[in-house]
Amino acid sequence: MHVFRGATVYPISEDPIENGVVVVEGSTIEAVGEAGAVDVPAGAEEHDVSGQVLMPGLVDTHSHIGRVAGGDRSAAFHPSVQALDALDVRAPSMMRARAGGITTVNVMPGSGHLMSGQTAYLKLRRPERGAGISDLLLCHESETDSDRICGGMKMANGTNPMRSGEATAGPFPGTRAKAAAQARQLFVEARQYMREKEEAEGNSDMNGPERDLGMEALAEVLRGERTVHFHSHRHDDILTTLRLRREFGFELVLHHASEAWKVADRIAEAGVPASIIVLDSPGGKAEADELAYRTGRVLEEAGVEVAYHTDDPIVDSRLMLRSAAFGVRAGLSREEALEALTLAGAEMLGFADRVGTLEEGKDADLVVLSGDPLSTYTNVRQTWVEGEKVYDRSNPEDRKYATGGYRVYGGPSGAGE
Repeated sequence: MHVFRGATVYPISEDPIENGVVVVEGSTIEAVGEAGAVDVPAGAEEHDVSGQVLMPGLVDTHSHIGRVAGGDRSAAFHPSVQALDALDVRAPSMMRARAGGITTVNVMPGSGHLMSGQTAYLKLRRPERGAGISDLLLCHESETDSDRICGGMKMANGTNPMRSGEATAGPFPGTRAKAAAQARQLFVEARQYMREKEEAEGNSDMNGPERDLGMEALAEVLRGERTVHFHSHRHDDILTTLRLRREFGFELVLHHASEAWKVADRIAEAGVPASIIVLDSPGGKAEADELAYRTGRVLEEAGVEVAYHTDDPIVDSRLMLRSAAFGVRAGLSREEALEALTLAGAEMLGFADRVGTLEEGKDADLVVLSGDPLSTYTNVRQTWVEGEKVYDRSNPEDRKYATGGYRVYGGPSGAGE
């Protein structure tokens, strides 16, 4: 058992608590409250965090840590590909995320395909010797392990998956219209697969379709069991994405949404959340040219749920807190900014009952900060996942992941990170 005393506590679900107390029992939060108002069992390990800030672990809804990979050039759609089969849990970038206070992350294959595969929801537990990806997976509950959903489905539109400028585009669409048509056709085929399978299950005289792993994953999408995380930048691409969602009824989270400020009311009308990114340097692709710091504010005013993500390595995981600070600078409310780092992301991944706030009964995912969460002078002192410390800035071996550059991330063990 652990007790944290003296910090300003940001539960997110309620107002900050000066001189707060957080009690952790095993992997769970036992109590949160003001000093003197919380019963602390005898024998708890004491942590004096006076003058610091304690908040929930950050939820990164879009990242590429762990040397993740997805589909290849053989097709524009790879629904059967699982990111978890190409994740290195000991990659230096995993520690980079812990050093940034991230405790829950949606690791995605890239956006060079219309559908690059299944994402992986992870808790950034620190792997012990012999541990693998299954020890970090965060899954939705199901009756059997084989039915568990441990990720979403990555889709994309716009210039990345079009590949129109390549001499050998092969199966890739080349135009926005063809991209949308191909996506529609795939979902039509998935609906047919589901109908044939359902009919066969109810008739012993019928042979159902041959097992198809891609179609099974798409069936999970169409049943609302697997969320589609959709890379989309331009306002017209965003509207195409909303049309596809309306036509086929899948659960949708918009990602990047660089021009969402142009169509905020349409996004709000559709009831779709947006996970956005903030860039603090010039460059990148033309379709993201009108990305704006004010996007968070405009979406908040329209009534759209907003989260921030890193798209690491596009934004370094160690700088995730700064993304929300840029949003506040452009008019986003402070309360919404803090939710956008925690609770909103938890809701988009479907785990708000476990993470995103400091409340009794939730997972003990905590971040100890040196100061205000939205100050550029603040650093992450400690990161805890389910009651276990996974990063400690005072430990030289951990600190190098917060302060190191090429030596930590660019050498042989960090190549490609």
